[in-house]
Amino acid sequence: MAIPVVMFISFIVFYIIQLPPGDYVSSYSAQMTAAGEVMTQADMDQMRANLGLDRPVYEQYAIWIKKIVFYGDFGYSFNYNKPVMDVVKQYMGLTLVVSLVTMAFQYIVAIPIGIYTAVKQYSAGDYFFSGISFLGMATPNFLLAIILMYLSYTWFGDPLLGLFSSEYVNAPWSMAKMMDLLKHLVIPVIVIGLASTADLIRVMRGQMLDELNKPNVITARSKGLSETKILFKYPTRAALNPIVSTFGWSLSSIFTGSTITAIVLNLPIQGPVMYKALLGQDMYLAGSWLLFMSLLTVLGTLISDILLAWLDPKIRTEFRGN
Repeated sequence: MAIPVVMFISFIVFYIIQLPPGDYVSSYSAQMTAAGEVMTQADMDQMRANLGLDRPVYEQYAIWIKKIVFYGDFGYSFNYNKPVMDVVKQYMGLTLVVSLVTMAFQYIVAIPIGIYTAVKQYSAGDYFFSGISFLGMATPNFLLAIILMYLSYTWFGDPLLGLFSSEYVNAPWSMAKMMDLLKHLVIPVIVIGLASTADLIRVMRGQMLDELNKPNVITARSKGLSETKILFKYPTRAALNPIVSTFGWSLSSIFTGSTITAIVLNLPIQGPVMYKALLGQDMYLAGSWLLFMSLLTVLGTLISDILLAWLDPKIRTEFRGN
């Protein structure tokens, strides 16, 4: 099902991008006018013909998807004046680093805290972490980014903008550059990951509270098993099911949810690139990014299904039965 779903989404994405009035040529003409140069209608028509924008939408889509499938060619970025894949390669590495570190932060922090707050229900620790969770969900990412930048500048004299200090931006990779990257990752990871982490804590806590008093747990206690073994063998494993099921949209939500934060923190990742592509109606670059997002969602859903089957024997039994 994944292939036809992605193909269908690719057409919807390509069509929606072209729904706003005008196209890249009209956006470019407006920029030229603002700069003091005027494009005639003949110049605009010629530019559209050269870029293939004078063709019907379905024909443009057919050419685009054919090149992707048979040649791995995602088209040409009008804004960057280079092939889309060159733009993707330029920003994809750091985007993946930020996204994967953020995802690891979410699960590593959320699962233990969710277990702790359920086991220690109504304790001081439970109230503290629950309060932090609600605060994290309620605080806008960009506001938290500004606060952390201010604190970083006040305490350390560096707002930690971007992912590298100025002396390392164009420097070759080294241990010093890697350490500088790790230092600059602290604020983006906290800002991007906090809201999702807070939500996962609440989900994990709620699921654990449901599982802790189920008959299988009570039976295990009556047999004399240690609380630690009972905790991780029964309630924790069952409580992980809804956490794992969110993996499908976690992959893409980290990419798309970091756009405003990336602009505020001046991060060289895909968020600002996507924003610029949508504003400038750079349809091949925007379409390729959105296609990549949909592919991540489908891939994440597949991984979620596999992990759920591994975690829950009932799902494996139902699968074999079907």
